[in-house]
Amino acid sequence: MTARLTDTPRPATRHRLRRFVRDEDGSMMIFVLSLVVIMLMIGGMAVDLMRREQRETLLQQTGDRAALAAAKLTQTLQPTAVVNDYFNKAGLSQYLTGVHVDEGVNYRTVQVDAEATLKPFFMQMMGIDELRVPAASTAEQRITNVEIMLVLDVSGSMNEATQGTTKIAALRTAAKEFVNTVKERDVENRITVTIVPYNAQVNLGLTLRSQYNATNLHGVANVNCLEVPTSMFSATGISRTTAIPMMAYADTTSSTPLSGSYTNWTSTAGSGARINTGQPFCRNNAANIVRLPSINPTTIKANIDGLVAAGNTSITLGMKWGVALLDPGARSMYTTLINTGQIPSQASGRPYAWDDTDSMKVIILMTDGEHVAHTRVNDAYKTGISPIYRSTGDGNYSIHHTANRPSGVVNEYYVPHLGTWQATPYNSGGGVTQMTWQDVWANQRVSWVAQQLYARALGTDAATQTSWYNSTRTAMQSTWASVPAMDSTLQQSCTLAKNNGVVVYGIAFEAPTNGQAQILACASSPAHYFNAQGLSISTAFRAIASNISQLRLTQ
Repeated sequence: MTARLTDTPRPATRHRLRRFVRDEDGSMMIFVLSLVVIMLMIGGMAVDLMRREQRETLLQQTGDRAALAAAKLTQTLQPTAVVNDYFNKAGLSQYLTGVHVDEGVNYRTVQVDAEATLKPFFMQMMGIDELRVPAASTAEQRITNVEIMLVLDVSGSMNEATQGTTKIAALRTAAKEFVNTVKERDVENRITVTIVPYNAQVNLGLTLRSQYNATNLHGVANVNCLEVPTSMFSATGISRTTAIPMMAYADTTSSTPLSGSYTNWTSTAGSGARINTGQPFCRNNAANIVRLPSINPTTIKANIDGLVAAGNTSITLGMKWGVALLDPGARSMYTTLINTGQIPSQASGRPYAWDDTDSMKVIILMTDGEHVAHTRVNDAYKTGISPIYRSTGDGNYSIHHTANRPSGVVNEYYVPHLGTWQATPYNSGGGVTQMTWQDVWANQRVSWVAQQLYARALGTDAATQTSWYNSTRTAMQSTWASVPAMDSTLQQSCTLAKNNGVVVYGIAFEAPTNGQAQILACASSPAHYFNAQGLSISTAFRAIASNISQLRLTQ
């Protein structure tokens, strides 16, 4: 008989099948449970790791934002305070472990360190009791190029005593310390310092003066002051093509006896000679000339050490030249001076554009005085042949008057030391020289010429001599600007500088009331103004050196 597939299994076979199924159910349960545990562990570990990732992201983002904000050079708060504020507002202050700040004149670096600890939910089953969550952020802002302009008062009052020294000596010490501070970390030589000393004028020096279209050249090597017209104060620069007259090397200030008799100015140069050692507004002093941009602290400090005090005060001219030498329009001039070795090659590209984000322009304007209106020789009397003669033998003078001679006088040459008229110039023997105006002013003050060669020659009594004296001085000289006008042009330059992003620090060094007011108004803000007394001028320069990198602007 053949068995069929549909036949019912025998009872013994059915029993064995049921027992096999029961045995397999137990094994599968264990396997399934094992898989569930493994999946829970993997899922739990993922949860723990995700929590850690979230906390790390939060810490990192907060640290990044805090570091960036604190490193900004325009930030007005302390970097550490900025970082703390960011973490407090994020509710993460307990995780902040450190803030490290490194800053200099032209840079700031801020490093923020934070760390959190998490208790894992599931990873403890693997023997991991905590998860460390560290975060570190570093941000830096660096201004590659810094142009510093020291506009320093070297007028005569700087010779006055203050706290056991003189003001000019205190200035030298303070300014040299400032240079040490700002150049200390300038390993790339990207900080240049220019020095603009001023008294009643700014003596450019021959190198710088030759870059401008100067007229009325008088030939005195160390006297190179230009009479900048007031119209140029409405712009930051000074034109290099417009004709600008040089200031004559002349004493327009000193007085002379106004009696009808002869005043014999004696000196080693001859019985009738008076060498111009009086009060010229542009002094013959090579130590006080403008010092072009330099990167060498030794050279800069040596130039500061050489400054001497003499003359009156014209803050407006000092500031005008300070701004002009920062004006981008002077770049072609700097390029020329770099090519001739007058300015270091590291200064290439300077003065930078006003809005160059990689550069910083700083002016430190210092005075111990206030404006004093100064007079100048008018252009017609600066150069060229004069009607004045000088005897080679004894140095005495005569003058040729072709008109306005007193009634009855036929001869045309007046000889003041003799009080007589002659048909020819006075000659004591050895010859006679017709003088140029520049030769006249190099030897005689304007008041002496007006009195001895004009008033006594053309006036017939005290009244007419006084009239001739006054009219002659009026013709020969005039006031460059009044004190109110000088105050006004100063503030024009200050406003132009600040509007173009220049940081202006002002130091009033034992200055009178108006001097203080002018410097305060010129500074970028009251925080940029220092009213220094005595040796505290060093404190002012230290504060400026420290604050330059922080750029605490409020305008």
